[in-house]
Amino acid sequence: MGKHVVVGAGQVGAELARELVRRGHEVVIVSRSGSGPELAGVRRVAADAGDRERLAAIAEGAETLYNCVNPKYHRWMPDWPPMAAALLGAAEDTGAGYVILGSLYGYGPVDGPMTERTPLKPSSEKAEVRVAMWRDALAAHEAGRVRVTEVRGSDFYGPGCRDQSHLGDRFIPRLLAGKAVRLTGDPDQPHSWTYVPDVAAALAIAGTDERAYGRAWHIPTAPPASYRELAERVCAMAGLPAPRVGGLPQWLLDMLGVVNPMMGEIKHVRYQFDHPFVIDSTDFQQTFGMRPTPIDEGLRATLEWWRGQERTAAA
Repeated sequence: MGKHVVVGAGQVGAELARELVRRGHEVVIVSRSGSGPELAGVRRVAADAGDRERLAAIAEGAETLYNCVNPKYHRWMPDWPPMAAALLGAAEDTGAGYVILGSLYGYGPVDGPMTERTPLKPSSEKAEVRVAMWRDALAAHEAGRVRVTEVRGSDFYGPGCRDQSHLGDRFIPRLLAGKAVRLTGDPDQPHSWTYVPDVAAALAIAGTDERAYGRAWHIPTAPPASYRELAERVCAMAGLPAPRVGGLPQWLLDMLGVVNPMMGEIKHVRYQFDHPFVIDSTDFQQTFGMRPTPIDEGLRATLEWWRGQERTAAA
């Protein structure tokens, strides 16, 4: 078992650190503030993800370097390029395998389920940034300078997922309070949802199996379900009446975007919720023998986590 360096201590980075420790690895988790889970086997380090020299020093002797950085969506254009270059450079400098947590934005609007062979056709400048990151990394791999892979998931949910998740702060707490929930799109469209513990497991597998390098993979993800269907399942699990579910029109999002930059940026990914948005993760499942967590199991764990948050707040 070796040293693994996780850059990013958010909902995925923290869960990945726990997963790697469970697998017996030494973990260094890096964030600007030095945050991360307080756990035996995890060392927390404060560093700038855009500082190649500092990252290389931290990753010296590491088997794998994981890019789990998550800048605010409206900050992708200025923030991602220097961080992506520094992380790739640190992997090259140290010889560590480089595992990138990717997204589905690069595919753009599609007809039918997305596979790893779906052409990358970004439909916005922000999506182009993520595609450029992957292409730069893959070119470095093909040139023999680094071993690299990217794992891509759909919208995340699970324990610990909060304001950046459609099934986070604006979903289960409102359902438990008997309030309406609204999606930034059509709540009746089939949509893939990727469970964060599955994200961490897939990253850990990719970072410890040489078969992962040299291509992108889709994280094992359960069959799609609409936003309305998930709200109904959560309320049934909680013993609550059927929920009130709706969608937010684009004109309202545009107005909210005047005071909230994140809301103003949603127009770039609106297509993901106005039409079926489905991921096919067959390749990863068949190659590595990992199956996605059933969605009811994931929702139940997420619901229990939120109830725990309520109990803690009330204590």
